[in-house]
Amino acid sequence: MKILITDNVHQLLPQKLKERGFDVTYLPEIKWDEVYDIIEDYCAIVINTKTKMNKQILDKAKNLKLIVRLGSGLDIIDLDYARKKNITVVRTPEGNRNAVAEHAMGLLLSLLNNIVISNNEVKKFQWNREKNRGIELEGKTIGIIGFGNTGSCFAEKLKSFGIKILVFDKYKQRFDDKFRYVIKSTMNQLWEECDIVSFHIPLTEETKYLVDKNFINKFKKNIYLINTSRGKIINTKDLINELESGKIRGAALDVLENEKPWIYNDEEKVLYKKMFSMENVIVTPHIAGWTSESKEKIAKFSYDKIIKNCIL
Repeated sequence: MKILITDNVHQLLPQKLKERGFDVTYLPEIKWDEVYDIIEDYCAIVINTKTKMNKQILDKAKNLKLIVRLGSGLDIIDLDYARKKNITVVRTPEGNRNAVAEHAMGLLLSLLNNIVISNNEVKKFQWNREKNRGIELEGKTIGIIGFGNTGSCFAEKLKSFGIKILVFDKYKQRFDDKFRYVIKSTMNQLWEECDIVSFHIPLTEETKYLVDKNFINKFKKNIYLINTSRGKIINTKDLINELESGKIRGAALDVLENEKPWIYNDEEKVLYKKMFSMENVIVTPHIAGWTSESKEKIAKFSYDKIIKNCIL
């Protein structure tokens, strides 16, 4: 069984696979066209965001039986076409869900307590206490949209803060008994009650640009917005407009609609420059699931799922 690993992973994965008897090719710097050139030699491939498994490459992959996605997002894989070709697709959201939840928690607390703003001011010898008076989580209502691995883990982090947790997940009928402290809600209830909304949903045709001016203005209150899922679930222009209007009191984003600033066109440069200049916006470079611990955990879960789905 030949396995191609196309991205940087913890050494635990290739080492354990080799010990188990797999023929492993580890090429973390490989480009997509180079993957295309050699893919037909492999029965399994381990990928991250840079290696998009579209129809073109799936047609070339004559012997491919398994795709392993490091992390959670499946928007880089043509799932329907893979299914038609009897290729199994697995992912490892268990490996980085805690990292994402902790990062979301950090973004939220930083946003409400003006931590980034006041840090920058103090380093410029400015001492503005009243200007940076914060807001407590206790007594607020948060809406979590998407209650899979990261959404549920984020709820666990919030549990001790004395905050009302409303959850909307269109595709989850029942929640585990350990989540009795959350309230399974409709979007109407979230729009009516939320002070804060946090997104934990995949990017699909259904969720692309879900968050636009119409969606945002359905909230009765002016809200804080957290996004650690996918950038393209939010219309950036509408987000900026609602930040300027005050409908969104602040935003913390680990993901952007375009995450490649080196290829921004002129319009995007103006757009993002405006957003990045806003004091009530915190941005990080898609690192919510990017910890030393999650790297090892993802490797462990990937190994387990390869063993489960492959027979030498």
